[in-house]
Amino acid sequence: MIAVVDEERDGVALSNLDSPLGDGLEVAKRALVDHFDAVADRLVPLLAGRPLSVKRVRPGQPPFMQRNASKGAPGWVRTVPVWSEGSHREIHQVLCEDRRTLLWLGNQRAVELHVPFLRVGEAGPTGLVLDLDPPEGAGFPVVVAAARLVRRALEDARLGGAVKTSGSKGLHVVVPVHGSPVEDVAAATRALAARTAALDPELATTAYLLEDRGGRVFVDSTRSGQGTIVAAYSPRIRPGLPVSFPVGWDDLDDVRPGDFTVTTAARLLGDRDPWAEALPAPQQLPDELVAQGHTIPVARVQAMHEGKRRKRAREASD
Repeated sequence: MIAVVDEERDGVALSNLDSPLGDGLEVAKRALVDHFDAVADRLVPLLAGRPLSVKRVRPGQPPFMQRNASKGAPGWVRTVPVWSEGSHREIHQVLCEDRRTLLWLGNQRAVELHVPFLRVGEAGPTGLVLDLDPPEGAGFPVVVAAARLVRRALEDARLGGAVKTSGSKGLHVVVPVHGSPVEDVAAATRALAARTAALDPELATTAYLLEDRGGRVFVDSTRSGQGTIVAAYSPRIRPGLPVSFPVGWDDLDDVRPGDFTVTTAARLLGDRDPWAEALPAPQQLPDELVAQGHTIPVARVQAMHEGKRRKRAREASD
């Protein structure tokens, strides 16, 4: 596609704004850029200091995840060197710390903005997340019920959290923390997931393997520590571009993920920043929660070993 510059905002040349953003998304590129522009004052603080992983789209191509900064990025786009275990080399990830970088990302068709809980230059994570993923075919109310279990588990541990839609089918419960290393935060997340599932084993599970979930909501503890989470106010690559949107605990019964899209989010926000309002102050993790978590195997590792064991068992039976 030949780039046709339509307008300029904050020194960023914006091109092909009225062309389809991507296949099957049902919105023009302008909708993404306008959304980023409208929420920049609330979104940029959530991205600042955190190496970005972005998921981009292009018409005629499948979506793709990108961590390394695009070649030809303007000189004012800040990046940070990060060692990539996957490619075994140093890459340079974008730091989005101002409106024009966010607009540039929108012009690049970077739809999803994923951030780590670690800021550049800081040793400890700033939070943890429990990602609630409903079973196939289940309605949103089952995810809401699981979120309320998470809240009970948090209250029992004397912790507070805020909830937002994932922008897909589920919910994210985010708990700001401070003063703990990566390993302890990851352990506390596993413990909270286990406590959540124990409150109602018929509704929620920590089973990483899909075949073991039995139609229950998956309480995913694997995105904390060194993982990433889609930022609040970030769109997701789905038809209509739904947005990961803050929801009050008392409002969960009255919303559905599809209520929040790039064409409705800014209007629903008005002048407010409900995510900043909802997040409690960073909290110290209880020692007993961390200690419990260190006794729980890492879900991905446990699932890998179990998958191999089952494969060997099938091969032996054959």
